[in-house]
Amino acid sequence: MTQGKNGLTYAQAGVDIDAGAAMVEKIKPLVRATRRPGADGEIGGFGGLFDLKAAGFTDPVLVAANDGVGTKLKIAIETGIHDTIGIDLVAMCVNDLVVQGAEPLFFLDYFATGKLDPDQGAAIVTGIAEGCRQAGCALIGGETAEMPGLYAEGDYDLAGFAVGAAERGELLPTDDIVEGDVLLGLASSGVHSNGFSLVRRIVETSGLGWDDPAPFDKDRMLGAALLEPTRIYVRSILSAEHGTHGIKALAHITGGGFPENVPRILPEAFAAEIRLDAIDVPPVFSWLAKTGGVAPEEMLRTFNCGIGMVAVVAGGQAAQVAAVLQKAGEKVTPIGQIVARRGAGVVYSGSLEF
Repeated sequence: MTQGKNGLTYAQAGVDIDAGAAMVEKIKPLVRATRRPGADGEIGGFGGLFDLKAAGFTDPVLVAANDGVGTKLKIAIETGIHDTIGIDLVAMCVNDLVVQGAEPLFFLDYFATGKLDPDQGAAIVTGIAEGCRQAGCALIGGETAEMPGLYAEGDYDLAGFAVGAAERGELLPTDDIVEGDVLLGLASSGVHSNGFSLVRRIVETSGLGWDDPAPFDKDRMLGAALLEPTRIYVRSILSAEHGTHGIKALAHITGGGFPENVPRILPEAFAAEIRLDAIDVPPVFSWLAKTGGVAPEEMLRTFNCGIGMVAVVAGGQAAQVAAVLQKAGEKVTPIGQIVARRGAGVVYSGSLEF
């Protein structure tokens, strides 16, 4: 077929099909490394397959979640550090699955950019594959979209989709939450992936650049320190659930902090009483609060402030559950208890030490 005198190509319009094919070849080994029982296929088909029976389930209920990384992406883009942001993407999805008692099974990603750079794309998928490995789920597919004119040069966006399963009758929260149940806080790895519009505004007002030493971590540059990936709690929580059967409910502390996320898992008759002075606040939050002049109430509704996950546990099993979580690598702190609700879903005692 001959090309017309003024004929255009897709590449001249800004979409490079060859670059997309090159990226697929680069990421195939990364995808293979996430295989698990139930998922053995190769990427490149029109859909990803998963065999629930091969995964060991007999009467499963499927649980699905999707999320993104928010404006934390801007720091990755501006620093050129692309190989950890994918961990955040997976974490934000799989942590939402495990709080419902589900084991994450598989993950799909959506990567959109103005001009596809196969090396940059492969770096991003490196992080996604690492997140899947940490969570024990398979990366079974995804979509790469090159959209010139929609994204500025160098910009990209990510979305993630995860599916998990639990045997029928093992979903969380349970229906036996009572007054006196203990709240266990699992330490976060840092800011995780919420509140970064405020983080970036604070950095801007501080006058610091991403390549300056982090005031709260002298061993790292500011950009790299703030890109510390969201902690993935899946393996430790599943160990505690299966090993103790003592967890009644879990709350993933994301946007909205304690006041928005904890009440979601409680019956209307109960509230969470949280002892703020029991929380060991990481230095990054102290720096953000002081540099931005952010009030404690605003910190609590924007950031995790050091606690990335809250577990509701029967008082008599709190020590056992904490021991299993600690053995699995978590830093666990009793931070409060369940009380009768007389107003707000979360009440505080003490104060955070910034």
